[in-house]
Amino acid sequence: MAGGNDAVDLRTDEQLLRAHVAGDPGAFTDLVNRHLDYLWSVAIRTSQSPEDAADGLQDALLAAHRTAGDFRSDAKVTSWLHRIVVNACLDRIRRNNSRKTVPLPEWDVMSIADTADDIAAVDLSVSIGRALHALPEGQRQAIVAVDLEGYSIAEAASLLGVAEGTIKSRCARGRLKLAQVLGHLRTADDA
Repeated sequence: MAGGNDAVDLRTDEQLLRAHVAGDPGAFTDLVNRHLDYLWSVAIRTSQSPEDAADGLQDALLAAHRTAGDFRSDAKVTSWLHRIVVNACLDRIRRNNSRKTVPLPEWDVMSIADTADDIAAVDLSVSIGRALHALPEGQRQAIVAVDLEGYSIAEAASLLGVAEGTIKSRCARGRLKLAQVLGHLRTADDA
């Protein structure tokens, strides 16, 4: 099957996006497949659960497919896709938060925690995730971009469409809130 569908498309991301807009039926699929792992990691970091991440990523890809003609070449295609994924995941969080829920009772988890297994690490991850999602949207986006995804201040500012100073202040305020919310996790050795 030489020359089959397994060939790697050598077009740039922007060329693939333009080809999709022009009607190439496989161009968008090639673009998404090229960046799917990265987009999934963005969705996971931005969402409250893997299910929400999957739904948010699906919403984002549908939105990107529909609005590809609106892409401006002043940014990288991956930055454009990143922003769409983050916004779709945040929209899903807002929709979920607007639904009525019944809070679970609070238990003293430490008294029943088994430190010999990985549950403590999972609890820590859940605590950090909850704290992150308690931040205002702008602060959460800045923290995720800079601290979790490793973007520079300038890259995060470009990605999120705000000034570098805004990213710096959002990160500073977000980190302060996270430190306050997660202060109970500090041990005597951390002080």
